[in-house]
Amino acid sequence: MTARKPPKVSFRWWVDRKIDEARARGEFDDLPGTGKPLPKPTGNDAATDWVLREVRRGGHDTTALLPPSLALKREVQDLPQRLAGERTERQVRDVVEDLNTRIRQAYLNHHTGPPLTVALVDVEEAVADWRRSRAAS
Repeated sequence: MTARKPPKVSFRWWVDRKIDEARARGEFDDLPGTGKPLPKPTGNDAATDWVLREVRRGGHDTTALLPPSLALKREVQDLPQRLAGERTERQVRDVVEDLNTRIRQAYLNHHTGPPLTVALVDVEEAVADWRRSRAAS
């Protein structure tokens, strides 16, 4: 004759039972925040939210926290403002060539996160735009 195993009790059932027992004893009565709505989340989770607050409070750039594909996309979007601060055409070319090198490298490397959809920046077009913006100001 084989011994019968006791029925398997799920962990969730056990937790629910403990919560019901604590509620019956009144252990959840008068907790801080009772009856108030939960605050709206501002990040993916509490840790992410805390990191973002601390980085912003310190006046740091939050783009370092982005996945590579989104960071490069943001960098391409911000390129005209970045180039506006450069003094020479050589510096403009260096900035754009460095960005293009990192875009090429990102396409060659496997990465996690959203897919990379950034195109290389035309160096000559970026220089021409830089010249026009300098002439206008």
